[in-house]
Amino acid sequence: MQKLNTRYIFTISMVSAMGGLLFGYDWVVIGGAKPFYEQFFHISQSPFLQGWAMSSALLGCLLGALTSGAFSDRLGRKKLLIFSAFLFTLSAIGTGASNNFTPFIIYRILGGVGIGLASNLSPMYIAEVSPASMRGKFVSLNQLTIVIGILGAQIANWQIAQPVPEGATAADILASWNGQMAWRWMFWAETLPAGAFFLLMFIVPESPRWLAKNGNENKVLSILGKIGGEEYAKKEYKSIHENLVHDKGRVNFKFLNSPGMRKILLIGIVIAAFQQWCGINVIFNYAQEVFAAAGYGVSDTLFNIVVTGSVNLVFTFVAIYTVDKLGRRVLMILGSAGLAGIYALMGAGYYFQVTGWPLLLLVVLGIACYAMSLAPVTWVVLSEIFPNRIRGAAMSFATASLWIASFLLTYTFPLLNSAFGASGTFWLYGIICAAGLLFIYKRLPETKGKSLEEIEVEILN
Repeated sequence: MQKLNTRYIFTISMVSAMGGLLFGYDWVVIGGAKPFYEQFFHISQSPFLQGWAMSSALLGCLLGALTSGAFSDRLGRKKLLIFSAFLFTLSAIGTGASNNFTPFIIYRILGGVGIGLASNLSPMYIAEVSPASMRGKFVSLNQLTIVIGILGAQIANWQIAQPVPEGATAADILASWNGQMAWRWMFWAETLPAGAFFLLMFIVPESPRWLAKNGNENKVLSILGKIGGEEYAKKEYKSIHENLVHDKGRVNFKFLNSPGMRKILLIGIVIAAFQQWCGINVIFNYAQEVFAAAGYGVSDTLFNIVVTGSVNLVFTFVAIYTVDKLGRRVLMILGSAGLAGIYALMGAGYYFQVTGWPLLLLVVLGIACYAMSLAPVTWVVLSEIFPNRIRGAAMSFATASLWIASFLLTYTFPLLNSAFGASGTFWLYGIICAAGLLFIYKRLPETKGKSLEEIEVEILN
């Protein structure tokens, strides 16, 4: 029986997964800074500018996701992850230093490009270095670091912001330390993990599957040897090489448009969009509005956000433990069904004007359900189902779908909330979850315990 170097696999996976940590921090930090920078930039009375400030980074995410596929297939996974770390660092410094709204938006978009690159490449890299028997656990580390980044941003926001007195006016907030400096430090705090990610990425190897595709046999065998020894390296290289024999040449859209690939792309695009349109992320992006509707003030909301982030972290460990035992498909089905039921209850709670802890409990249950299913497992599935030759390009399509869905979710929540109220909005998300459940049940194959090459042969035939 082969002996795998789990410490080495864990180390290089965790360094790559720091892209997920920065993804989580950069994505969520703006929610805590929102009550303060809106007063500083005088946009609190403009729903359009409020929505633009919140969603502008998502356009960067889309740009990063769309370009990552072509560039990662050409330049490799490692170089683009280093570039994403540079963008995170630049964005964190620039956003916090902005004194005008336009540069604030520009730096948010640059950070979004970093998110788009990391969200595509970190799970892909981990999948390409992980043995089949434990790939689900290691790819789920990327979601774990996303959750740690989310929780880190939530704790930073909570600790950096000074208490906001009940009844504080917009002028009071603008004149306070919160309105002048706290929101800046919320963004600047990201520079520490971003700088560490940039430096540590230089010590990890390139993806062996990308190297194999580009004919670097010696490097491939060396990296695979560090992962599982000489026998493992020869076996894996043989499997990768046989898979690539009929796949030489440049990626072309004819192959992406072939019947088998259309089926796989549809699965990837739909489940990526569904991970966002299941609705749970509005709780992170619009926590102030969600908890205000449940009767909580600004300071209480910042604490409640930390509670939800802690639950998110705990139940991500549940996903890591179960993803290679129960399988991807089972967890996705359980998560979809659970969220549909929870949203039905949340909608009823808002409709009958229930306030306080009952709604907080439902929010926590919804986040727990999402954290142990759709949040991590979507990234596992996306990193597995696409053929080696076009994995970068296909992942970019799926990740672009995710960020388009995220942009639409973030931008439309205020509109839906205004038109239907909190109750109608969460009932709508419940209907979407029911539709997602039906799609997953009918279309998503199980991939646990299979090598990437075995999955490719099975799913294309």
